[in-house]
Amino acid sequence: MDFELSEDQRLLKDSISRLLSDNYGFAARRGYMAEPQGWSAKLWEQYAELGLLGLPIDERYGGFGGGPEDVMLVMEELGRVLALEPFLASIVLGATAIKLGGSEAQKSAILPAVAAGQTKLAFAHGEQQSRHDMSDVLTTAKKEGAGWVLNGGKSLVLHGDCADKLIVSARTSGGRHDTAGLTLFIVDGNAAGLARRGYAMRDGTRAAEISLTNVKGELLGAVDGGFAVIERVIQAGIAAMAAEALGCMEAMHAMTLDYLKTRKQFGRSIGENQVMQHKSADMLIAMEQGRSMTMLAAMMVDEEDAEERAHNISMAKVGVGQAGRHVSQSAVQMHGGIGMTEEYAVGHYFRRVMTFEHLWGDTSWHLTALADKVA
Repeated sequence: MDFELSEDQRLLKDSISRLLSDNYGFAARRGYMAEPQGWSAKLWEQYAELGLLGLPIDERYGGFGGGPEDVMLVMEELGRVLALEPFLASIVLGATAIKLGGSEAQKSAILPAVAAGQTKLAFAHGEQQSRHDMSDVLTTAKKEGAGWVLNGGKSLVLHGDCADKLIVSARTSGGRHDTAGLTLFIVDGNAAGLARRGYAMRDGTRAAEISLTNVKGELLGAVDGGFAVIERVIQAGIAAMAAEALGCMEAMHAMTLDYLKTRKQFGRSIGENQVMQHKSADMLIAMEQGRSMTMLAAMMVDEEDAEERAHNISMAKVGVGQAGRHVSQSAVQMHGGIGMTEEYAVGHYFRRVMTFEHLWGDTSWHLTALADKVA
């Protein structure tokens, strides 16, 4: 299999790399965090102008028709600089839900505005009691006249505080853990009865708790048929965030090598110590293993065999999670005390990678899922 980038992919990677290197130093990032939305609205406009927001959206809807491999390249570059903008929430999760579940009218009405940066989406599925169980949904939706009314709450909705539209899952039939009976709805961000409490997560990115009280929603896809879309949206999110974690690992490895060359003790750089050389080599090996698993995840996003797709996405989640933990812990350890300070970037990368490990099923959860399949 050919893993070389195409000419278009090289141009894409170079373009986003130049944009981010010019605008996303560590000090600049702290400034973006202090902005009202917790990220840079100006940079979001530049993403749109560069075509990044339309990358995975079909050309019919104002996008460029890129695939998961293209999204991987963008997410990797975003990870290198710890970008704060809602690319994952809006372009990967939200747009994928519309693409897979939406009618032609819904796609035509929403996706062009998403690609242009005018509409931001958020995927509101997880709930406080559900942990990693995708089918555990207590939010309900009931038919009222020609429409639907939703009641319940959603937790840890990535960039849910700034979304113009929310893709909300709700139970329309069945019991609490049934995969059948889940349905998706489009809810306006300013809908009556919808309350949002936004907050910064430990890694600096934004999320929200959502409360729905008699909120009107627009049906997205088939009634009781939402689980297949939910599963694929989350799998696309895992693949994209694996690439972001890979970018974080690359940045931490580069920072650590530079530190080993410049930090001196007893008259020589600490990188001259053989044990440090061995640890940095181990970091590189783990990072490259993470890269292989990230590629696997990207290739599996469009796999039609649901069992094969789920199996390989879980494998990638485990592989990247383990690699990320090893690289992050090694980077902090070799930096010493400075590695855990707020003023130094490596600790922030550590927190972002740990966030990835715990979103959508942690390493232990996916290992158990893999073991159950072969038992």
